[in-house]
Amino acid sequence: MLTLKLITEETERVIKGLEKKHFNGAREAINNVLALDKARRQTQQQLDKTLQEGKKIAAEIGKLMKEGKTAEANTAKEGVAKLKETSKELEHELSETQTKLTELLCTIPNIPNDLVPEGKDAADNVVVKEGGVIPELPADALCHWDLCKKFNLIDFDLGVKITGAGFPVYIGKMARLQRALEAFFLDEARKSGYLEIQPPYVVNEASGYGTGQLPDKEGQMYHCTLDNLYLIPTAEVPVTNIFRDVILDKKDLPIKYCAYSACFRREAGSYGKDVRGLNRLHQFDKVELVRIDKPEHSYRSLDEMLTHVEGLCQKLELPYHILRLCGGDMSFTSAICYDFEVYSAAQKKWLEVSSVSNFESYQANRLKCRYRNPETKKPELCHTLNGSALALPRIVAAIMENNQTPDGIKIPKALIPYCGFEILDDKNF
Repeated sequence: MLTLKLITEETERVIKGLEKKHFNGAREAINNVLALDKARRQTQQQLDKTLQEGKKIAAEIGKLMKEGKTAEANTAKEGVAKLKETSKELEHELSETQTKLTELLCTIPNIPNDLVPEGKDAADNVVVKEGGVIPELPADALCHWDLCKKFNLIDFDLGVKITGAGFPVYIGKMARLQRALEAFFLDEARKSGYLEIQPPYVVNEASGYGTGQLPDKEGQMYHCTLDNLYLIPTAEVPVTNIFRDVILDKKDLPIKYCAYSACFRREAGSYGKDVRGLNRLHQFDKVELVRIDKPEHSYRSLDEMLTHVEGLCQKLELPYHILRLCGGDMSFTSAICYDFEVYSAAQKKWLEVSSVSNFESYQANRLKCRYRNPETKKPELCHTLNGSALALPRIVAAIMENNQTPDGIKIPKALIPYCGFEILDDKNF
């Protein structure tokens, strides 16, 4: 969440940033934050004054008793008792005000970096780089869902029978391709200096709040109500929460972690042709990159992450472009976000396969993730970053469509050592 220091010292910049993100009622929300903070500070001052006065009077009681001034001592005791009661009331009021303030701050998104373009939605995103060659397919080229049927690679109907729509069953060589992609992405991350983590697939409420999925995206997460646990929408959540309530050494930054996980998203309200096949699933696999960094270095880290993800697209021989998201299309928590899209030639459309974001200190403030500055000896907020490297379903869709032949789908050279085959077809053994 945004820091009170930022809101109080740069109020207009914060409001303009929220308006750039098209956050409704930005000025009203910030004014409410300032009012609650003022009330909190006033109550704290009253409480401090009351406690100080009570201590002063209590110190005089023993002296009065020694001097035989029993009546005065008893009056002083009554005064201390009243001050204690007042202190309890002020402590309760302070706690309630602090709770209201924190709850309000959690509903206010991060403000965008100055590099973020103006805009309301995806139509206003800016292409900053592109690469690869879009293949020319014959007129009878098939979309990936038809290729899956032709070569018996994915059974969407069986997934519906077992679980429901959006939970496909991968068969034979396609199951092996999934495993190959996971291993390839993890190996590439390791080569780039990321430490591999195998995190839990369910998290508690505190973890959801720490990375900003709660309360903003509560309706998009699968909730295990009996235990009050949430299925993760991305490995970002458990991996970043490793650093919740942690004070790091500045010399150890940046910290670079990667993790493979299954991801679970309800995708409420998603329907139509844009969600057909692998385009939008409720369960899918993904490798995630997470960095914890010092503020002055975090944008260099962001550039390094972008280069890493671009390299994956190139090694998979996929046409891609990189988008800098506009203010209105950014996530709740990000300060800047770049999307990678690969071209799916049979569908003739771009498919998002990665988002790479710098959250600056927004997540870290919620997480209380800090580093100790050796110069000031004080803990300061870290910057957090994350990026998909990569999400499998749409990568698979693009590989299938772009590399299809009458006899099967050609596997990109980089994946052949991981797959153990060169053609993806129905010959499973």
